[in-house]
Amino acid sequence: MEFLDVGHNTALVAASVVIAIAAGFTGLTLSKDLSLQSVSRRKGSVAASAIALGGGIWSMHFVAMLGIQMPILFYYDAAITLASALLAILIVGTALLLLHFRERTPATVSAAGVLVGCGILAMHYLGMAGLQLCQAVYTAFGIGLSVTSAIALSIAAFWIAYGRRTNRSILLGTLCFGFAVCAVHFVAIANTRFVAVLTLNEFGPVMSNETLAIGVIISSFVIFGAFLWMGVTFIVPSAPLTKVQAVDATKPVAARAALVALRIPCELNGTTHLIDTAQVAFVRAEGHYTKVYTNDAQHFCVWPITEAIKRLGVAGFVRTHRSYLVNPMHVDHFERFKDNGVCRFIGTNLPPVPVSRSNLKVVRDALGI
Repeated sequence: MEFLDVGHNTALVAASVVIAIAAGFTGLTLSKDLSLQSVSRRKGSVAASAIALGGGIWSMHFVAMLGIQMPILFYYDAAITLASALLAILIVGTALLLLHFRERTPATVSAAGVLVGCGILAMHYLGMAGLQLCQAVYTAFGIGLSVTSAIALSIAAFWIAYGRRTNRSILLGTLCFGFAVCAVHFVAIANTRFVAVLTLNEFGPVMSNETLAIGVIISSFVIFGAFLWMGVTFIVPSAPLTKVQAVDATKPVAARAALVALRIPCELNGTTHLIDTAQVAFVRAEGHYTKVYTNDAQHFCVWPITEAIKRLGVAGFVRTHRSYLVNPMHVDHFERFKDNGVCRFIGTNLPPVPVSRSNLKVVRDALGI
């Protein structure tokens, strides 16, 4: 078996590293603060983050492959190449769903890192299987080193990025993710030999390096566009808020509630009474209106539940269910069942409030548990 001489284009190698870092930053930034979003928006953000991270893995790999120089012409199977991109996106998406729709424990974060590491490996070796007129020959040492580096570095990236969701941790996690993707590729390539084959083994249509380059340019354009979009909001401070809105979101819920002086208009016998939010334990939807519960009474409010969510969110109230908003300051204890829970209050006359599965994490975070 005669192995081919292999060289690398330095500029394309450097470009592949930059793409991996840009994709990592975009994906990890897109998934920041998802607990504050509704379930539908959270799903959309997770999907966008998966496309950024998985697409970045694919783009990095094939930019680096475009930089490989061999003494023969070789091609790629278009179907396998596309499948490798979709596989990376799906595996990374599964890891993100685990992180953002399950309780985030050390085991969960580690499992997500393992999944992403497996996604990087699957994308790399499936992408290599698409080579035509050229066959990759692997060594056990190279595969073992690739597996170890992929999983270890991916776990490190997610532990750093999800330990504390600060800008600093996201930047450090970005570097770890970019290093993981690049390390897997270049460690694997360094321990791979190539031989020429005389026949095509087509699964789908065959494409040349030139055609692949067009696809990579498009994917890289999307990644860098998203990188710039997220980078602007990452660096530039938000516009000044109004007096009621100017609440430091990094403060605990109790501190935020104390900072916001809101009152809820409630109707009784043709008179509007203004109830201080500090006295309110929870708000419940009642058709097109709401009921406001304090320790000693129930009050009728003309706000629909959507208006209550909009106005009371800045006061620290947390949505526990589609029909309920809770003031965490009044919660005496929290009971968790299999996939939902219940908030019970300090006032003995107050009924318990259900916590749906989709709001479980948000409520636990607000209560500091």
